[in-house]
Amino acid sequence: MQKIYAYLFGAGLIVSSVIISEGCTKTSDTTDDDLTGNWKRIDDFEGLARSEAISFTIGNYGYVSTGTSTSERFRDLWEYNTTLRYWTQKANLPGAARNSAVAFAIGTKGYVGTGYDGSSRLNDFWEYDQASNTWIQKANFGGSGRYDAIGFALNGKGYIGCGYDGNYLKDFWEYDPVTDQWSQKASVGGAKRSAAVSFVINNTAYILGGNNNGEIQKDLWMYDQASNSWTEKTKIYDYSSESYDDDYASIPRQNGVAFVIGNYVYLSNGESSSINATTWQYDPITDRWTQKTSFEATGRTGAVAFTLNSRGFVLTGRNGSLVMDNAYEFLPNDEQVDND
Repeated sequence: MQKIYAYLFGAGLIVSSVIISEGCTKTSDTTDDDLTGNWKRIDDFEGLARSEAISFTIGNYGYVSTGTSTSERFRDLWEYNTTLRYWTQKANLPGAARNSAVAFAIGTKGYVGTGYDGSSRLNDFWEYDQASNTWIQKANFGGSGRYDAIGFALNGKGYIGCGYDGNYLKDFWEYDPVTDQWSQKASVGGAKRSAAVSFVINNTAYILGGNNNGEIQKDLWMYDQASNSWTEKTKIYDYSSESYDDDYASIPRQNGVAFVIGNYVYLSNGESSSINATTWQYDPITDRWTQKTSFEATGRTGAVAFTLNSRGFVLTGRNGSLVMDNAYEFLPNDEQVDND
């Protein structure tokens, strides 16, 4: 499966609902107008439009690299200055142009690895030095070459897991930047998966959703670094007999994005049976989700997101043959405003 050419697209808007319970019968009849949060367009990404790119942040700067258009793959690197609101092109990634790679940052260094170059699934791994604007090749990723993996940094270590290498995967690997070595850790809980969503909040990592053999996964797992163990959290569909999860059907997705603002995680875009523009807020303390205003621009899959100075941004991505370079900021506590 080369998913960048095989999206499950379609038109559809999934809206939230208020549940009226009569015995076991559930109905829903509210709209996005009842939700809070505002998506505001900001400075367009100044590189070429793309999807399946990577992003990471170092200090007050956001970075976007790699990805694919309808006709080519990229290895350019762009830096976003939130204060002065402009993009600057930096040194190209020395490895192959690719899509569906992973990235994370540890301290003042950014890391990019894995992905697909059009013919091969990759396992090379690169370190970007912000101060010198240079790249150094590091030890190859410890697992098989793959794309659509998840990657994140946690307490000075980097992690890559899951993805697709010709088979769906759930293995999980830790990178130590001091020794430049990889070690295998406990496999991700639940099913194998690719194109899942990961995030880190309160020094704890999570993974949700993704695709396994054409089926969108409907679970959320938390990784405990100290014990090297995974714990399943509340399922992300209408699983219980209680009312809190009645509207959870639009949470599961693949190829979505997540970012953190304050004490909450925000999940948006991606695809399930079609493009999924719904936006959800996750509270890791209560382990509950609250629906927010759906993404107000063209819904997309394969976007990137990052948080800078407690501000969350979503940019690039694809909807059918349309590949995008626009960018949006989410203001979770504001009332929705059209066309701002």
